[in-house]
Amino acid sequence: MNNHSAMHPGVKLRHIRAFLDIAAEGGLSAVARAQGITQPALSRTLAELESLLGQPMFLRQGRRLLLTEAGAVFRRHAIAAIQSLEAGAAALRPGGSGTLRIGVLPSVATRFLPQVMLRFRELHPQILLAAETGPHFHLMRLLRDGHVDVMVGRLPGASEMAGLSFDHLYEDEVILVARADHPLREHPAPQALAVCPVILPPATALIRPAVNDYLAANGLAGMRPAFETVSLALGRGICLGSDALWFISRGVILHELERAEMTQLPTGARFLSGAVGMTRRQAVTAPGLSEFEDIAREVARNLGGAK
Repeated sequence: MNNHSAMHPGVKLRHIRAFLDIAAEGGLSAVARAQGITQPALSRTLAELESLLGQPMFLRQGRRLLLTEAGAVFRRHAIAAIQSLEAGAAALRPGGSGTLRIGVLPSVATRFLPQVMLRFRELHPQILLAAETGPHFHLMRLLRDGHVDVMVGRLPGASEMAGLSFDHLYEDEVILVARADHPLREHPAPQALAVCPVILPPATALIRPAVNDYLAANGLAGMRPAFETVSLALGRGICLGSDALWFISRGVILHELERAEMTQLPTGARFLSGAVGMTRRQAVTAPGLSEFEDIAREVARNLGGAK
């Protein structure tokens, strides 16, 4: 044993896992329930770690635990250490190496994420990629509850980011589309919106506030939409069968635009663009997660914004 090791030999894996879970949750009670132990027992584990490291890891503000500067530094290295251990254990398993669970928002499901998943499959065929689709609020709940390991899509709101990290990949526009032979396709967008049925994203969708701002800026505040959806199959079907106009992320409708089934009506609103990336719990470890993130970054760079 190296007698000059910087870390006390009394620090155990249970200390590190408890620390990372507490850092992710910002408190003790939820972690204690998840681990099936009492809160005092978890508190003793944390106190042991702080004593062994010789530094307080958290500042206590009411029921919330906030990382100290030392705690933030230790967490960064602890995450890397746990990921290395998990990868080493996975490499010893014959055959399969587990499952990586991905939450998928519509804006990335058409082109970007399929390329990432296919590339990942080529390099890591032993890891199953299990994709869960649904609206933003549903996937955020799955992410926080640990039912998905990473969510790929729009940047969540600031109020939703506690205990989470976001890795930016590219920018995606919200655009106004209609069927290719729409009679008002050459008209200014506000004029067409005033007389045609309109499909808006649901009120819970991340892109809805930006669309509302655009409508308000063009004297259409409080517009009652004919439909609300971000579903490609549903929105496409409505548009192709009517004069409806649809506000939707470009990434959702990309193939229909390229095949000239749908056309874009220029809005001239640059603020309708938004960040797309990967959101995950800060202390999460999962088979192949770091490799998946690296491939996603590579695909985003190679696409150069053409999703």
